[in-house]
Amino acid sequence: MKTLYLQYLRNFEGLSKEIWLLSLITFINRAGAMVIPFLSLYLVNAKGFTLPQVGWIMSAFGLGSLLGTYVGGRLTDTIGFYKVITVSLFLGGIGFILLQFIDSFYGFCLGIFALIFAADAYRPAIFVACEAYSKPGNVTRSITLIRLAINLGFSIGPLIGGIIIASISYRSLFWIDGITCVLAAAVLFFTLKPKKIVQEETVKPIAKEGVPPTRNPLFLLFIFIMIANTAAFVQYFSVVPLYYEKEYLLTEDLIGWLLFLNGALIVLFEMPLVGWLDRRNISKTKATLWGILLLAASFWVLNLGHTVWLLILGMILMTLGEMIGSPFSNALALEMAPKGRKGSYMGLYSMSFSVSHMVGHSSGMNLADGYGFDSTWTMLSLFLVGIAGITFWLHILLKRKSTPTENYLSKG
Repeated sequence: MKTLYLQYLRNFEGLSKEIWLLSLITFINRAGAMVIPFLSLYLVNAKGFTLPQVGWIMSAFGLGSLLGTYVGGRLTDTIGFYKVITVSLFLGGIGFILLQFIDSFYGFCLGIFALIFAADAYRPAIFVACEAYSKPGNVTRSITLIRLAINLGFSIGPLIGGIIIASISYRSLFWIDGITCVLAAAVLFFTLKPKKIVQEETVKPIAKEGVPPTRNPLFLLFIFIMIANTAAFVQYFSVVPLYYEKEYLLTEDLIGWLLFLNGALIVLFEMPLVGWLDRRNISKTKATLWGILLLAASFWVLNLGHTVWLLILGMILMTLGEMIGSPFSNALALEMAPKGRKGSYMGLYSMSFSVSHMVGHSSGMNLADGYGFDSTWTMLSLFLVGIAGITFWLHILLKRKSTPTENYLSKG
């Protein structure tokens, strides 16, 4: 046991103190993000919206995320990631507090759009900050530490959130979300002032190399894969919680425990798993491929019977796919981005998740409403198998093409 513990700690060696500070800030922000996992339940149970209406609201969520990440990526390349992260956290906190006072359908669409527009400008900036503060060869592990902070917060947040909903009310979550976002902005402002990096960003702009992301066909194919994969993945934060409630009659606190399982597994096992795969030089595209297949399996097992153990198994498979696929796809996007265009590339990469929110939630809600949950899980599984095939094609194309990333991608 002691050996395993020491090996676990060894995965964190060599990471800069700035990465640890960014991880702390991310944890504070994510620990308060209790509304999002329960948003579909809140809209149905507290607001009385129909499933198609919830789908439209989540599409507004995705549109706000799309434009927010685009603007965040552009601003990261011009004013620097530090300012973008600070302002995004602060405005996101204010937005969460105000959102609870909206009752109408159209008002909620507009409110969730504005909130996520401000909050998701954070996403491309944090990726660029992660690379800027990482030591050579540590980018993938630095991203993994950031993800660990996200998932540590995510594992605690929904668990506490579910208990708060069951014992107090939904509205309490909006206050907690808002306050923790503002707190995260304050921690960043007072503890992390990268004077040298800020000066380099504002006084000496980096010369741009390569082509823009929209003119890079392989990167666009990669973005398509990310959109398709994440459109299925987001069902775990909209349709799946409704499935837990309607088919298994689970209460919000029990749903919180299931979501806690996802975050807890990532906190315990993602860093050692990624470190082990990194040492084995697995290609980033193959890691992404395995992540997609495991996500497909997580939906497939839901139709094997009607027992809570299958829900747990599905969550474990989804989490395993997330642990393998996400860090390496993040690192692949950074690796494909040429010097001086990383903000734009990571902005488009982050926008892929926004598009997934736009199409994924609405499609999932309408599928569940029209065909039932069982058929929805089958269709998602088959869809993901097809996307896995396209990912393998991308792997072959990247091996054939003579690019700076070829040597690494050809490994494994």
